[in-house]
Amino acid sequence: MDRKVKSSRTRALLNRHLASLGVPKSAHCLALRLAEEFAVNAAARSPVPPPEHAPRLTDASRLHVALVTDNVLAAAVAVASAARSAADPARLVLHVLTDRKSYVPMHSWFALHPVEPAVVEVRGLHQLAWRDAGAVASVMRTVEEVRRSSLDWYRRQCGGGSSAEETRPSAFSLLNYLKIHLPELFPELGRVVLLDDDVVVREDLAGLWEQDLDGNVIGAVGAHEGGGVCVDKTLGDHLNFSDPDVSGSGPLHSSRCAWSWGVNVVDLDAWRRTNVTETYQFWLQKNRESGFRLWQMASLPPALLAFDGRVQAIDPRWNLPGLGWRVPHPDLVRLSAVLHFSGPRKPWLEVAFPELRQLWLAHLNASDSFLQGCGVVEWQ
Repeated sequence: MDRKVKSSRTRALLNRHLASLGVPKSAHCLALRLAEEFAVNAAARSPVPPPEHAPRLTDASRLHVALVTDNVLAAAVAVASAARSAADPARLVLHVLTDRKSYVPMHSWFALHPVEPAVVEVRGLHQLAWRDAGAVASVMRTVEEVRRSSLDWYRRQCGGGSSAEETRPSAFSLLNYLKIHLPELFPELGRVVLLDDDVVVREDLAGLWEQDLDGNVIGAVGAHEGGGVCVDKTLGDHLNFSDPDVSGSGPLHSSRCAWSWGVNVVDLDAWRRTNVTETYQFWLQKNRESGFRLWQMASLPPALLAFDGRVQAIDPRWNLPGLGWRVPHPDLVRLSAVLHFSGPRKPWLEVAFPELRQLWLAHLNASDSFLQGCGVVEWQ
């Protein structure tokens, strides 16, 4: 019986991991339905945003929020929750950047589900038209490096074992790495709030937008220098400090708290005056050439190195991470301004924690024909 229990636990862990890697049937169905709607329904092809709202996209008096994602369901909840929580939604401009594969269903969703008076923009990477040749060359350098790193990683893993965390698809998603090009992606903006797609916003983002970064490039939860308990992970959880390239790279030490993407406020003008992007690219290449000795394949570790000394700590209530790993105390959930479902148990998956998934599902319209037809909201 003891052996059976242990075997059952092992199978459960493996099945849960495999479930976290796949695209749910309901999400795949939704993308197909929305693509079909784009083809047959003129309303689904209408401009996003409408032409009369286009000037808002570069209006410095507006509150600009960026999401870089290929997940329609996740983007729908992140956008809806941000608009619903805004004290002045007419001031809110949400920029959704996606890839070619996801552009049509993403456009179709937001064309048919506006969040007025907030404004949503949907752009695909294939639609970006940079006039600056230097910006194009920089982005293509990152694209090529991610491609080469992914190929080298898979070659090294072939025939050998790799841990569950090392094989997470997010580690190979080009969109995750392109966050390092925010200044190029939004050349006419001076500041932006950057959200991951696996968040639920519960308070007005104006409080985050107005954070004083004290001359730094990015504001993030978990960036404090002092002691105490870290909000999420330490630098040592992300970087191999036994390697001299890491340990000798500056005043970093393994016990320092690590900040993360997820909920950030970014001073794009300050970023443009630095070499952060070039430093990020340098570390990406160095890690590949080292045989991934500095860190396992992921987009955050090189950012921890590139932004070192340029990160402003913000109130922890702006990012409650790890909701895909654990269920926190109810009071912590209640007091948090943004819930972040980082971890494998995403709220759109069957393996999500039921009590947390309900907080996410609350921002989807249960009577929506697309969601009902694909079984997205049947859990309710």
